[in-house]
Amino acid sequence: MPKHIPSLPALALAACAFELNAGNELQLLPAGDFHARDGRPTDAPRWRVDAAIAARLIAQLKARTTPLVIDYEHQTLNAEYNGKPAPAAGWFSRVEWREGKGLYALDVEWTAAAAELIGKREYRFLSPVFSYDKRTGAVTQLLMAAITNHPALDGMDELHARAAARFSSGLNPEEPSVNEILKAILLALGLAETASQEDALAAVDVLKKKAGDAEKDAGDAKKEIAALKAAVDPATHVPIEAMKALQEQVAALTARITADQVDTLVRGAIDEGKLLPAQEAWARAYGKKDVAALSQYLDSAPTVAALQGTQTGGKEPGGDGKGGLSADELAVCKATGISADDFKKAKGV
Repeated sequence: MPKHIPSLPALALAACAFELNAGNELQLLPAGDFHARDGRPTDAPRWRVDAAIAARLIAQLKARTTPLVIDYEHQTLNAEYNGKPAPAAGWFSRVEWREGKGLYALDVEWTAAAAELIGKREYRFLSPVFSYDKRTGAVTQLLMAAITNHPALDGMDELHARAAARFSSGLNPEEPSVNEILKAILLALGLAETASQEDALAAVDVLKKKAGDAEKDAGDAKKEIAALKAAVDPATHVPIEAMKALQEQVAALTARITADQVDTLVRGAIDEGKLLPAQEAWARAYGKKDVAALSQYLDSAPTVAALQGTQTGGKEPGGDGKGGLSADELAVCKATGISADDFKKAKGV
């Protein structure tokens, strides 16, 4: 059969043999580990109160708007079953921790009847009711107390069940029972409160597997990112020799392209009469440094008609068939606009 998560709250009626007195201070619980005179608890290693536990109990009582009751012989728990009234013997709303001694109720208000009975020693012991953690035995909440003459009560199991029925819905919400925590876990797992232990463990295993898969995917993604960074980061992964070789290739290609551009510009300028042959070396050196500046200069340079075409008209140097003028003489004629005949006359030919 599937095991279901238990739902009984951990409540105790601790039959501690603390002597009563009619004063306004009353010891509720001893310091450290303790057991009832009848051997309880049976579902926890022991009960326990220390300074840290006491601090939580003190804060709980400060947050209450009503004091805790002290009745006679736990009649508050028995009234529903025996039909008898449950008069109060007293109340308290403030507690104090005393190191090495235990937890004390302060400013206890006794009824006149209870004070008289205690004064006459007709009631001698106190039995506090509290909730506790079954795993550690730590007291988690004070609920009430009773004056009694029988710390080890007969029928304690029945009284325990009645206390659980009465107080289970009123336990401090700031100190949820293990059962409430388990219910919240089941809800988070998407399971019903009645889910079996096997179902809960199976759901946890599924979550653990999903978490493992997600962690693995995240690790794979990190590796891929690292690989991509390595592929594109020349500062750490590309050899210096390879980078230098690539840079030299780019520089050579750039130089060749620049030289071609300069050659085209210079040859065109000479053909168009914008450069003298004597200017060719200068133009090429200038263009090698700044081809854009050379291009701009040539665009604005004037065209000299005498420098266009060949000065010999395609004939051998030394004459043009017109009186034997030299190439230089023909160039002068062309530059000055003087005809060859007029030039020859002026020359005396």
